[in-house]
Amino acid sequence: MCTNEDRINYLDHAATTPVREDVLEKMLPYFTQKFGNPSSLYALAGEARYGIDEAREQVAEVLGGRAAEIVFTGGGSESDNTAIKGVAAARALSSARSPSNGHIITTAIEHHAVIHPVEQLEKMGYASTVIGVDSTGRVDPGEYAAAVRPNTFLASVMLVNNEVGTIQDVSEISRQVREAADRAGTSVMVHTDAVQAAGKLSLNVDDLGVDLMSLSGHKIYGPKGVGVLYVRRGTELEPLIAGGGQESQMRSGTENVAAIVGMGEALALSEAERVSSRPRIQALAERLIEKIAERIPSSIFNGSHIHRVPEIANFSFVGVEGEPVLLGLDFRAIAASSGSACSSASLEPSHVLLAMGISPELAVGSVRISMGRETTETDIDDVLQVLPEILQQLGTFPAGARS
Repeated sequence: MCTNEDRINYLDHAATTPVREDVLEKMLPYFTQKFGNPSSLYALAGEARYGIDEAREQVAEVLGGRAAEIVFTGGGSESDNTAIKGVAAARALSSARSPSNGHIITTAIEHHAVIHPVEQLEKMGYASTVIGVDSTGRVDPGEYAAAVRPNTFLASVMLVNNEVGTIQDVSEISRQVREAADRAGTSVMVHTDAVQAAGKLSLNVDDLGVDLMSLSGHKIYGPKGVGVLYVRRGTELEPLIAGGGQESQMRSGTENVAAIVGMGEALALSEAERVSSRPRIQALAERLIEKIAERIPSSIFNGSHIHRVPEIANFSFVGVEGEPVLLGLDFRAIAASSGSACSSASLEPSHVLLAMGISPELAVGSVRISMGRETTETDIDDVLQVLPEILQQLGTFPAGARS
């Protein structure tokens, strides 16, 4: 529970973000005024359809793609599932090949929305190779590309990790994968989960060299329940949801127009502010990491100091589990998490940290602090003030230590 009901120091932006006022303002008319079904022919429906078209153009501009390559989905997880299962299904249908003749490459630190669909395909007979990472969470592009086989058809690698903020060199991985595919006499579709990269890094699909990209609205101050799947022209993909044929036959179901409008606006605004917001967030991140190391010498920073987005910082504290630390922060009106919000209720250690070679004991003691556009230096200083107190109360930090 929180002792301060007036204001919560929210430091879990990697889990979700509040909807921006300007995004909400643009969404509101589509709930009560422009509420028509976009598939209908009357003028009211046309207003809704225009809202979707405008949002599609906004997303395409940020990604450097075409409007026809943008598919709106129900969220980032659906986008990941559609990319992975859809490419597999299209391959099976177009070539009449059995699943046992298909191979997928991914990494050990992907979001579960990638890991679990791949595991489902394995149960159907597909093969997969999971590429490990170094101690900072980075994938070696050469090792990744070396996994390409003559029957490899899909490679998936996330752009920014949701737990530790490590950035992958997706463009180099894609380049080497395509070279390896040429040598193997095959064609490999490259997918990236860019949910945590939006608003932080450039998402130009040509620069990244990807055929498929997943995004989510609620990570960029847009609404929940809406996502994007970029599908490069010429990519064969079967829809995950069949029905009325909306979204150019790629995602059936009456469109959530207000959410789609919010998604487009949120992504456009996040991209417009991306470069100018970097110095402030970078300074806050450096202060947080430097002062935690100074005041809690036994703390361990998880991730890369170089190849990372500053918004996400992950720490382990020796001799303590993350849950009581988070409860201590919550009692002091500070919201943080232990890693992926989708599995933070689990007592299992993070698969990401384990893949980085961190011991299970330290992995369960991890805390993720993720900053956003309204995070202030005071917010960071509040954490720096109370963390030593919490650890001291838990018996893992000596009394009289620096604070």
